[in-house]
Amino acid sequence: MFSRLTQLTRHLYRPPFTRQSASFASSSPLSPSRGLAPKMTSSAVGKTIHTAACLIIGDEVLGGKTVDTNSAFFARFCFSLGIQLKRVEVIADEEDEIIEAVRRMSKNYDFVVTSGGIGPTHDDITYESISKAFGLKLKLHDDAFARMKKLSKPHPGQPNFDWDTPSPALTAKLRMVEIPHDENIPLEQQAVFVAEDMWVPIAVVNGNVHILPGVPRLFERLLDNLRPSLLPRLVNPEGKGIYRYLFSTPLPESAVAPYLTELAAKTAHKGIKVGSYPRWQKKRNTVTLVGTDKEFLDSLVEEVEREVQGKRVSTEDELDTPSDDEGIAHSQ
Repeated sequence: MFSRLTQLTRHLYRPPFTRQSASFASSSPLSPSRGLAPKMTSSAVGKTIHTAACLIIGDEVLGGKTVDTNSAFFARFCFSLGIQLKRVEVIADEEDEIIEAVRRMSKNYDFVVTSGGIGPTHDDITYESISKAFGLKLKLHDDAFARMKKLSKPHPGQPNFDWDTPSPALTAKLRMVEIPHDENIPLEQQAVFVAEDMWVPIAVVNGNVHILPGVPRLFERLLDNLRPSLLPRLVNPEGKGIYRYLFSTPLPESAVAPYLTELAAKTAHKGIKVGSYPRWQKKRNTVTLVGTDKEFLDSLVEEVEREVQGKRVSTEDELDTPSDDEGIAHSQ
């Protein structure tokens, strides 16, 4: 019924022909300019998650109209689970940009999240573009559509809207539940519902690309609810995450640089990352140790404090005094 309804609504409502729509029609997954689109595989399904990447899709972010908070939330999410976030990109609502980025990220990282471009309007092309990236077709997800009808509240601006009557408004809503589909993979692996009171699915493509909305409250809640299903796939299944140790030092970076170089070399086998961060117009700078082995990190505290003539702190401004703002920065 739903597939017939989709065809009927499209027949009754076709958006006006534009240069943009013409370019979509001419750039199929088999376009010579892109090469043959790779077929979706299930090799990434259930794979241990070491690395992650985040793709923010939206002209409004690039144009300065909207401030991206989703990548920062995702960074904290990955950090809390011990996942190494390797890349964050912001790209335009352009098919070629989405196709290139999502293919590359899916190939290079274990856990990929996209944000934005899955709404009801003409410029919401994420589902369509990711489908083309992996040689798939869009298909109405019956369960998502049923949940949408059940959980969506009537909009005061659409008093006469009817779910069973073809209309431009219905066509727009259907865009949000037509997701990339591979007939060779179980449906439950391609769309995940993580909350009973939310109709929005997390569409999963190529086993590791997770398509999320750009609305921060939805993005955040969906990710939080996805957490339990990710835990068994982590390097540390307990999800203890990554630890960050901060050290406040009065020394300039040039003074601590030789020691930090040696420290980074001798702790690399434990996956420890050593960092140094100048604090502009402050009398104290910050040295950081980041890693997953808490016991090993604890064993380094006394040495680091001694070598940088500093102290481990909870926040980098912990040892600041009111007079620090008047001092010259010890950044270099």
